[in-house]
Amino acid sequence: MTPFTYTTPESIDEAVDKKASDTRAKFIAGGTNILDLMKVNVERPDQLIDIKDLPENTITENEEGGLRLGALVTNADTAYNNLVEQRYPLLSMAILAGASAQLRNMATDGGNLMQRTRCYYFYDVATPCNKREPGSGCSAIHGFNRIHAILGASDKCIATHPSDMCVALAALDATVNVTGKAGQRSIPFGEFHRLPGETPHVDNTLQPDEIITSIDLPAKGFPTHYYYLKLRDRKSYAFALVSVAAALEVEGDIIKEARIALGGVAHKPWRNTEAEALLQGKQAVRENFKQAADIIVAGAAGYKYNSFKIELAKRAIVRALEEAFAHSIA
Repeated sequence: MTPFTYTTPESIDEAVDKKASDTRAKFIAGGTNILDLMKVNVERPDQLIDIKDLPENTITENEEGGLRLGALVTNADTAYNNLVEQRYPLLSMAILAGASAQLRNMATDGGNLMQRTRCYYFYDVATPCNKREPGSGCSAIHGFNRIHAILGASDKCIATHPSDMCVALAALDATVNVTGKAGQRSIPFGEFHRLPGETPHVDNTLQPDEIITSIDLPAKGFPTHYYYLKLRDRKSYAFALVSVAAALEVEGDIIKEARIALGGVAHKPWRNTEAEALLQGKQAVRENFKQAADIIVAGAAGYKYNSFKIELAKRAIVRALEEAFAHSIA
């Protein structure tokens, strides 16, 4: 671990100023990801800007009738918040599927969005990795790639995004609010994370001086017909091979609206609005769910050790949608 300085700003503006004046500085809140990366020399900041005591730590109603999650609210406090449990149970379910109780008690909502891939080669500084060192190559493409992407990858990187919470936020159409030297702006959740393309070392669309202040949930939370399915090698404390956040608005057995997002399959939470539109007005039956799954996974490409994830993803989508619909007849 390289030497670094440690500062504690007293406001968002001060935090932004410190980050803008030092390109090698990093924000730290819960520290559940960045400290691990520092220990293995993947991240080498010369300054840690500790933002955990800033006031962005509440969950409140927003102007659109939804909820605003402060970026510094912990994952645990979000999952167990009464309003989140009642109005956005898909989000609670997804958060509780991730990490461990100890990590959820420390990890923040803003930090969850910023966490980096768990690709083995990204963590191993002895191997080439375009995400860690642009232009060095991707060891995973011809290496042990069992956990890697089947959708949206490039010849520069096949890593996946590790979050469970973000998969639910994608399905719910959340918005990320940020502040930088240029002022405040809001980013639709689907535009926050990036696919690797030619620049896999750039994880998201934040500007270098910007900080996440909050996450807005829209008024519609799909509180009745929802399910988060996480398929992994161990029942707990493991990242998803494939996960699915499914939410339905139904009338009888007819789907009025569907939301489907996948985790563990791409560089970002994967959502396909064409598949969602296909289900609108259709019966909530397996045949239609299979058609949606085929659309979502169309174009998927496996590698030596992860081709099984293509069929696994299709089956997971169908099962998650069936479970989401089952809530309406429970």
